[in-house]
Amino acid sequence: MRKPSDTIRGHRAGAAVAALLAGALTLTACSGGDGGKKDADEGGGGATGSTVTLPKLNGTELEVAAVWTGTEQANFKKVLAEFEKRTGAKVTFVPAQDPIINFLGSKIAGGQPPDVALLPQPGAIKQAVEKKWAKPLGPDAVKELQKNYSQGWQDIGKVDGKPYGVYYKAANKSLIWYNAPVFENAGAKEPKTWAELLTAAQAVYDSGVTPFSVGGADGWTLTDWFENVYLSQAGPEKYDQLAKHEIKWTDPSVKQALTTLAQIWGKKDYVAGGADGALQTEFPASVTQTFTGGDQPKAAMVYEGDFAQVNIGETKAKVGADAKVFPFPSVGSTAPVVSGGDAAVILKDSKGAQALATFLASPDAATVQAKLGGYLSPNKNVPDSAYPNETQRTIAKALIASGDDFRFDMSDQAPQAFGGTPGKGEWKDLQDFLKNPKDVAGTQARLEKDAAAAYGNGG
Repeated sequence: MRKPSDTIRGHRAGAAVAALLAGALTLTACSGGDGGKKDADEGGGGATGSTVTLPKLNGTELEVAAVWTGTEQANFKKVLAEFEKRTGAKVTFVPAQDPIINFLGSKIAGGQPPDVALLPQPGAIKQAVEKKWAKPLGPDAVKELQKNYSQGWQDIGKVDGKPYGVYYKAANKSLIWYNAPVFENAGAKEPKTWAELLTAAQAVYDSGVTPFSVGGADGWTLTDWFENVYLSQAGPEKYDQLAKHEIKWTDPSVKQALTTLAQIWGKKDYVAGGADGALQTEFPASVTQTFTGGDQPKAAMVYEGDFAQVNIGETKAKVGADAKVFPFPSVGSTAPVVSGGDAAVILKDSKGAQALATFLASPDAATVQAKLGGYLSPNKNVPDSAYPNETQRTIAKALIASGDDFRFDMSDQAPQAFGGTPGKGEWKDLQDFLKNPKDVAGTQARLEKDAAAAYGNGG
């Protein structure tokens, strides 16, 4: 299964975000007013207002490629329909296979590149520029970016200082979702620290429910676990160094993070189905099994980003009542804020493609999809009220509150061979570690060997 379009990281923002989430996610009330500004053009749940001027494009045909499927794809098509309505252009969505860079390579080789592609990693944007596929964003798109995005989000879309990517979709990947009735029965409290998380897990275990559900069949969920622990424990500077392989995976900071993870992964009966069961559980099932089964679900908690709401929606659990969420607890001095995202990149430069990139950089496009749920925008001018529930509004506010103090998903920054390929590199090495959490040194050695081969440097 592919990694869902993803997602945020943080340092000084961590404490502020944790406080914001912890306060608001009690969900005792659904406040219509949030004390923040509302977009002047906000529509009351109907068509969005217009904050951006777009050209008339009658007769223009565009193709947009992304790896999105299902609801995610259907909702994005509604955004494209709004663009068509405003400009007169005709836009076709092209379903892409993952990894999208390989898919685009075959399209370009055949002389049929899409006009715009949504790329899920900063490394993919860099590759597209190096291969001379990507075209720089024009002045209108850049103006929208400068108006609507923090500098950090603008910078992630740049290569050699030039803007190429519009981060249209983001994810907050520092969240743990929990079965509220199970917590209540166990007398467990929402934890703020790793020690408190272990205390809550023991209380849940003592009540007769397995504490954690882990989607280990998808190696990317394990990299996300590691990144949150590592960022909080080792700090953002070390995180940046490891992400670039400027320090080795045999570094003591990696040993510390793996040893910490083993306090959960290696604890007998703390993971639903044990290691073998987790390694056969794909991400969607890891979520749904936490919120089905009445007062005896397969697990009480599941770690993953805001996009888990889509999977919770497939159960009878109500977000904010049966399914609640708390920020990933602080392992070190600060709670982590890890993110990822999908950026629109132009592959065929034209008036139409530039107009679409400009639209996707505006609050108008994001507001259409925000109202449909299961989506998060890094655009700071999307009105909070566009999100369909208080949980989603709070997660969105936390994302925006992090400003420039976030870290992008580490595995998404790595070469694909190390950080983004099923059955290889970091995904496989962490799956093996889940199977044998006592083998910290061996896991470090394998991670370093695979990283050195993929990065082409010695760390």
